[in-house]
Amino acid sequence: MGPADRLRAADPERLGPLCGSPSAGDGETGQAGGHGALAETGRPLRVDGLYSADAVARLVQSGGACDLPEPSPTTSAGEPWVHGGRPVDPKAAGLRAEKNPLKRLGKALGPGLITGASDDDPSGIGTYAQAGAQHGFATLWMPLVMLPMVTAVQYMCAKIGMVTGRGLAGVLREHYPRALYPAVIALVIANTLNAGADIGAIAAAINLLVPIWPIVLVVPISLGIVGLQLFGDYRLIEKVFKWLTLAVLAYIGAALLSRPNVANVLAGTLVPTIRLDPKYIGILVALLGTTISPYLFFWQASEEVEEEIGMGRIHLRQREGASRFELKYALWDTLAGMVLAVAVAYSIILATGATLFAAGKTNIASATDAAQALRPIAGDASELLFAVGLIGVGVLAVPILTGAAAYGVSEAFRWRSGLNRKLSGAPQFYLVIIAATFVGMAINFLGINPITALVLSAVLNGLVAPPLLVLVMLVSNDKAVMGRRTNGRLLNVVGWLTTIVMSVAAVGLIVTTIFD
Repeated sequence: MGPADRLRAADPERLGPLCGSPSAGDGETGQAGGHGALAETGRPLRVDGLYSADAVARLVQSGGACDLPEPSPTTSAGEPWVHGGRPVDPKAAGLRAEKNPLKRLGKALGPGLITGASDDDPSGIGTYAQAGAQHGFATLWMPLVMLPMVTAVQYMCAKIGMVTGRGLAGVLREHYPRALYPAVIALVIANTLNAGADIGAIAAAINLLVPIWPIVLVVPISLGIVGLQLFGDYRLIEKVFKWLTLAVLAYIGAALLSRPNVANVLAGTLVPTIRLDPKYIGILVALLGTTISPYLFFWQASEEVEEEIGMGRIHLRQREGASRFELKYALWDTLAGMVLAVAVAYSIILATGATLFAAGKTNIASATDAAQALRPIAGDASELLFAVGLIGVGVLAVPILTGAAAYGVSEAFRWRSGLNRKLSGAPQFYLVIIAATFVGMAINFLGINPITALVLSAVLNGLVAPPLLVLVMLVSNDKAVMGRRTNGRLLNVVGWLTTIVMSVAAVGLIVTTIFD
């Protein structure tokens, strides 16, 4: 491919105006440009040695007055080239200065921690409770197996957002558009069903603590969640989400209160149990599906972009590229979130296995069923912890489900998006959030069985996850997209292994759903 072809092939949105020309606005962010790239950096903008088609057009229009110097794809430090006007990452500066390792980890926490906590939404809690109630400690080994898998997947999604400056749907739109739209449609349907079931679960959990009819609580809960997203700025939303992650600690407390047999717990944890029983295989598939979920792929990539916009990297060109140090603390953040997610899954399986399974109460259809069943066996404290945890993670998960759907749709159709924006700045984005929340809310009034809704949501997620994982692997190994930040060998091994396992699980999910 010749230089002219390379220029024409580049993304015209990436770099913005050249040669000091004023900008009408940034295609991705809608922010006013003001000064051209030459005025900001002294040279036309480029990424990975490529100039945009817009750059060539402006060069022609200027009659050659604007020079395109020979690009240099890396800095003297060997890092990928980034925009000269890129605002400094204050988190990175704080992390470098912090000597205490625990405080450094605390400062690194952000989108990864929130994503991990939201993985344990009410539907996930119901799945973990079913695993423990129906099979005792036989599935305790699964969270340990899932930890490297979910960490690898979420880190790749975070890296895609940080390096490209776009959410996952935005990247797929540019490079794999045919696969994007079916995935986004399935994502919206699955997330809406899941959000509706989670709203109902929050109402049911409040009813365990306060004698108020759950159906009366559905509308206030929905309005409160939408209100936070519409009228709270991103930093407030992020702080609320971080505090809500503490709710999942209730399940670790419930596990401690269950007083399990330590020898049996260790055996179930360290020695994998393999059975050809269809119900057992079905619960293994369900555990994989509820832990490695497509909505988390979209959410984490988009939240990494939101973090950068919060640093002042308003324009796409300012967000492209990521230093090794930035990726390192993103890995810490992601790992912390996923450790929390699997620790909660482990605790719920342990608590219900030690109590409900031991007492023969195996007919658990939801998280609220588990909370009610725990009371006569493990005492009021266990029910209280289960209910409080359910409310907290539900309030965290619903806006993430609807937000992930809104990011996917908005990026697919090139709409302005982001929780950093006001309602007037991204009306279509917020319209998707409102629609998904209120349709989910309506499910609770239409007589639709919430378990049926969750099963349908799980089937859709199970079918969408494998092809999405293939796309994530392809994107994260594509040098045209990621530059020098493609996957290493270990990440590729774990990533492709996860893709294979999830593909097999998708087949198993279909089989178990049909013959259940």
